[in-house]
Amino acid sequence: MGKPAWRQQGLTFWGWLVVIVLVGFFGVVAMRLTPLYLEYFRIAASLESLKSEPNITRKPRHEVRRLLSRRFDINDVRSIKAKDVRIRGGAGVLEVSVDYEARTHLMGNLDVVARFRRAVRIVGN
Repeated sequence: MGKPAWRQQGLTFWGWLVVIVLVGFFGVVAMRLTPLYLEYFRIAASLESLKSEPNITRKPRHEVRRLLSRRFDINDVRSIKAKDVRIRGGAGVLEVSVDYEARTHLMGNLDVVARFRRAVRIVGN
């Protein structure tokens, strides 16, 4: 019996190097983007929490901004301020929306810019 025509081999050094570089690159991207998305989720939660505020549709805009400012402080939101939030309302309906960009350094001279939008519509009783 001679040698088989095929031989099973593992990854070579260069194959492993490519795999490690790719895993490292995507790991760095994930580590840089995670804080941006976590902050977006905190902003969205702050906006959603306005729905539980009693008589929110009857409050003046400066009062809604003050409530949002407190929530942003508690949730450690740094990308935006309450003054950056758009508040529209009338006839027992309040729409609170935010549209912003967040930038973070990726590596070398590369930055990542993420654009986020969120709107909450609150209907009063």
